Amino acid sequence: MTNAFAFADPSSAARPLHILRPEELATFLAGPGQPWTGWLTATGFEAGLGELRLLPSADGGVAGAVVGYGTAQARRRLRFGLAKAIAALPEGDWRLEGQLDPAERVEAALAWLLSGYRFDRYRPKKKPPTLPRLICPEGLDAARLIAMAEGEALTRDLINTPAEDMGPAKLEAAFLALAAEFGAQTDVIRGDDLLARNFPMIHAVGRASPRAPRLLDLRWGTKGPQLTLVGKGVCFDTGGLNLKPSSGMNLMKKDMGGAATVMGLARMIMALNLPVQLRVLVPAVENLVSGNALKPKDILTSRKGLTVEVNDTDAEGRLVLADALAYACEGAPDLLVSMATLTGAARVAVGPDLAPYYTDDDGLAAALEAGAKAGFDPVWRLPFHDAYETVIEPGIADLDNAPGFGFAGSITAALFLRRFVDVPRYLHFDIYGHTPSDQPARPKGGVGQGARALLGGLGTMLAL
Repeated sequence: MTNAFAFADPSSAARPLHILRPEELATFLAGPGQPWTGWLTATGFEAGLGELRLLPSADGGVAGAVVGYGTAQARRRLRFGLAKAIAALPEGDWRLEGQLDPAERVEAALAWLLSGYRFDRYRPKKKPPTLPRLICPEGLDAARLIAMAEGEALTRDLINTPAEDMGPAKLEAAFLALAAEFGAQTDVIRGDDLLARNFPMIHAVGRASPRAPRLLDLRWGTKGPQLTLVGKGVCFDTGGLNLKPSSGMNLMKKDMGGAATVMGLARMIMALNLPVQLRVLVPAVENLVSGNALKPKDILTSRKGLTVEVNDTDAEGRLVLADALAYACEGAPDLLVSMATLTGAARVAVGPDLAPYYTDDDGLAAALEAGAKAGFDPVWRLPFHDAYETVIEPGIADLDNAPGFGFAGSITAALFLRRFVDVPRYLHFDIYGHTPSDQPARPKGGVGQGARALLGGLGTMLAL
């Protein structure tokens, strides 16, 4: 995978990239000695968002460029709008010129870095493009921006890799490589050892696959508050015996998007050496069909002791997360976060661009919302609506993994997970993990959601 996540040396001879709002264009064109007025006028440049013109030099080269910043409404409707122009810039070093406030400079720099992502694992003979480099705008934290971009790249790479090459063992290898890079400690529980160590629901979901289920556990840091991240690692989801139609399976390589996102976030945290005691738990399984597959109406006894009636084997993500969450709570973390590509209902509610989340803690929500704004990573709060608690109680067991309520599927899934959480500060994300079409700085395919929002909010959440 090709990623140009580096800034240019500030001392380099960089060409200017002039960023212009439509209302600034006339003043720019009328500037004293302005050599490009005729060129920009003749080419119809109007400073629309992402609109680019290269500026010719006297010797026929490229002296610089102008890019439109568009209207305020256009910028609200399209994150990272400047990224539309980056791919068209010639290689070399560039510096930003224009009237941008600090937040706008962060967005421009982050867009630049994220635009360097290419998933080219299966096109090794194709020559990777040489990308332009940016001088980090003055006053910005280059290390933090690079950490965010590299964490996002890890998440995208993991989600984009097909299940043949990203089964439980390969996800484990990526997990262990991440741990080794930052000197973290790990523990991996595989196959029937899951039963011996009391992770019955992780085992039940993954036992039908010839690639054994496992629980991945990473610990890093010895000082500071305890932060535990739990990510759903269903490497492929056929639906089990409640088999999905073929159209429903087409994107199921991304069903480990929660795991990929918490691993990307963990990379950001460790790269920035934040003062936390970090733990990451990933139940890594495949939900396949075989003679020993989990069956509808089976009743499982979870790690926590709660019994669960399986009314749909395609609602497996909450089963593996439940055991992992119960295990996480045994360590009494100061903050517990779960991330999962859990329900289609969440996508119906908010679409692919928003990351819906749940918490009972208004302070956590406020910190997360601030982090989302600062990281250009939109989130939306949904309720742990207590009135729906009875919906997830089937009568024959403590809990129902797929109630036939017909409504509020994301909320009832979140309520199910909350039954396994015994710590007061908990956040759950029901993410999509996929960009359906090319967007600025976000090519079609795997994408992280919520990680930058969490990174930005951690200082307040954990009072760092």
